[in-house]
Amino acid sequence: MSSSCQNLLAALKDCLMHSDCVVKQGHLPSECLKQHYDDLPEECKSLRKATFECKRGMLDMRKRFRGNIVGSQFQYTPKDKLDEGPTTPTTPTSQ
Repeated sequence: MSSSCQNLLAALKDCLMHSDCVVKQGHLPSECLKQHYDDLPEECKSLRKATFECKRGMLDMRKRFRGNIVGSQFQYTPKDKLDEGPTTPTTPTSQ
């Protein structure tokens, strides 16, 4: 597989591993994609479609000239990390 789709595929894996289908119900990620697709969050569904489009773009001759940049700069961040917000290190104050 082209390296341009690696980030999307990794993001899809992370999304599946953090989904309720895997965490709470105990299904395998492959089972969630095939049999419990309706239970997945919207982020995982859109990542699955984006991964499909990226792989399809590798076969499209028109994109070979321009490059397949569908998911080259993508990284998945779970919602629980977004809720925490950025952490800033505290520095001791000098007196």
